[in-house]
Parts: sequence; C-alpha cells; structure tokens
Amino acid sequence: MSAPTFIFSVVLLLHLLFVSPASAADGSWTLLQKSIGISAMHMQLLRNDRVIMFDRTDFGPSNLSLPGGKCLNDPTDTALQVDCTAHSVEYDVFANKFRALTVQTNVWCSSGAIMADGDLVQTGGFNDGELRVRVFSPCMTCDWNEIPNGLAAKRWYATNHLLPDGRQIIIGGRGQFNYEFVPKNLVANKINLPFLSETNDRGVENNLYPFVFLNVDGNLFIFANNRAILFDYVNNQVVRTYPTIPGGDPRSYPSTGSAVLLPLKNLKAAAIRAEVLVCGGAPKGAYLNSLKGVFMKALDTCARITITDPNPQWVMETMPLARVMGDMILLPNGNVLLINGAGSGSAGWEQGRDPVLTPVLYRPDNDIGSRFEVQNPTTIPRMYHSTAALLRDGRVLVGGSC
Repeated sequence: MSAPTFIFSVVLLLHLLFVSPASAADGSWTLLQKSIGISAMHMQLLRNDRVIMFDRTDFGPSNLSLPGGKCLNDPTDTALQVDCTAHSVEYDVFANKFRALTVQTNVWCSSGAIMADGDLVQTGGFNDGELRVRVFSPCMTCDWNEIPNGLAAKRWYATNHLLPDGRQIIIGGRGQFNYEFVPKNLVANKINLPFLSETNDRGVENNLYPFVFLNVDGNLFIFANNRAILFDYVNNQVVRTYPTIPGGDPRSYPSTGSAVLLPLKNLKAAAIRAEVLVCGGAPKGAYLNSLKGVFMKALDTCARITITDPNPQWVMETMPLARVMGDMILLPNGNVLLINGAGSGSAGWEQGRDPVLTPVLYRPDNDIGSRFEVQNPTTIPRMYHSTAALLRDGRVLVGGSC
C-alpha cells in the first residue's frame, strides 16, 4: 500500500479511547469518537480540560474542513498547495465534542511543552515548520499563533522541557548537536552539546527525541541512545556521566523506548531521591533491518536508576510484553501505565509489526518480580505516532497511529 493511501485509511479509522486503570484491576475501555477527521500524531491536555491534537500537514487533505470556507495557501507544500482542511483540533473531553483549528506549518515530529501560565508552546517540525514556534493559549475560541523563524536552528525530532526560570530548553533534533531556549534572547543562539554527537549512530541517529527530566538539584538528566548525563544548562557543563544501560541496546528514536521520572521520595529532610525508569525499545540493528523487511523482536526490559545516588547503577527488570514505540504515563496514584506500541521492528513509516494491544501497569513501590500487572487489551493497533495523555479525572486518553 502506498504511503498516501495508508495515512488516509488511518484517518478514517481514527478512534479515541479511555482506559481507567484505577476503576478495575484489569482496566476498561470506552469508545468516544469514531472519527475526528485527523490523526492525533501529537496530543496535549490544557488547563481548561481541552485536549489539543495535531497531525502532519504534507500528506494531503484531512477529513475535517476548516470553518467558514477558510483555506491555506502554501506554494512550497509537497502535497497540497491550497488546503481547505484542518490538521489540528481542540477536543472537549467532558462534552465529547471537537472543533477544527488552523495549524499553518508542518508539525510532523515536532516537540513542545506547557509553559508556567498554561500556554502550549510547540516548536519545529518538518520542511516549512522546522524553524517555527507555535503558541496556543487556552480559551473558547483561540487558535494557533505561529512565529516565523522563532528558532535559532532547524528542529526535527527534538525534545523540550520547562525550566524553573519559565523558559523552555529545546535539545537536539536531526543534525542538531546543540540546544537553545524559548522565549529566545534578542539574539537567537544555539549552544553546542557534544553528548548528542557522541550518542549519534551513523545512519540510525539513536540520539533523537532524547529523554529529558529536571533533577532535584536543578540540573537536567538527558538520556540518548544507551547513555545518560546530568547537565548544567546554565554553565553548559556535564556534571555527571551515568553508566551505559546494561546490554547496550539503544532506547531513543528510532529505537524508541519510553521513559518517566518516578514520583520523588523524600527520605529525610536533606535528601530527596529521584529515579528514572526507561522501558522497551529496539535492539541494535533493528532500524536498518526493518528497512530491509526484517523485523527484530522489540526489547522486553526496563532499566531503573536513582539519578541522585552518589554511585548510581541501572537495575534491570523484565516486562510481560516486549514493546517498541510505547507510551508511558505517570498516574495520579504513582503507578506507571505502559501502553501502545509494537512487538517488533522500529519506529518509522510501516517499520513496526505485531501491535501490542495490551497495556501493562507498573507499580514502582512493589518488590522486583511483582511490579507488572497486565491490563485488558484493546482491539485497535496504536504504533507509529500513537499518543496517550492523562486527564484530570485519572483516565488516559489514547489516539493516533499511522
């Protein structure tokens, strides 16, 4: 099947589902919308309980028209120079309704984060979107506001994180071994980060979409490929280098595992323990083999490390199911939901096989060997560009895949 036909069929079949892991030991699923007209390639909950969803703009028209006969004109677009369809929606969770939004540039494999005031700041993407900054301020009638040349470098497959001073840091991206900040200074600067080039595999780029978490000391934990550092972004210094993850297999895009910062533990007045959990991914060679039609089994391990320890070491655990391209959601009770993904292959267009339909719950406070609990399966595959978001009432909204 050709790529345009494939994406069109997925848009037609787009479903939104809830899983409620707290309501029953094995979870439950509810279908909300049979189609919203786009694929939820990216998804973010806002402060007003609306969820913003958006999709790439360069694969032809969506199944949702822009309101009032509005059309966008882009003579540089590779698929559709005049586009009268929406590639973003705002979904009202409790009313179960959605409205079309106008995203003007390609958000494919972009990145973003919520600012301290609740605004969504989305950056980068593909082609005409790679230097864009996009802002969405929650309100009943708001739409995307796009800032041309808002970035100092082209950002595709980068990672954003909110900082204590109110800015976002944007780390990496394809061909970018550096970072920058938004809002930017009067003069936009990109700052070199050699760690990103050191973790870059030639022909594979397992340093994309790095996992980034703010540590309790104000520095950033950055994980790419199979390695991690603690980084002082103020002084542009590596504070600590962590051990290589056991086995040495890559865990970041396109070997796409997932990661979460576990709930902080206040052991005593002067010490707070911070732990990072990294799960799934694809073994070495999986991406290049998938291009040849050979789909290697995904990784079935999780690795956990206390990043605040003076001598931190990875502790390995085995998941009930192997998973690549999975999503991990930290739940209100401190447990972690592992959901979506494939059992073999790699991230990329049609490079994953064996969809993993069964979510798994991870209980971090249990003893090793009793932390995983298998949930009820869905019937809808969610692999490349699937999404999941925690809602205010504790349910998890799931969509996307292409």
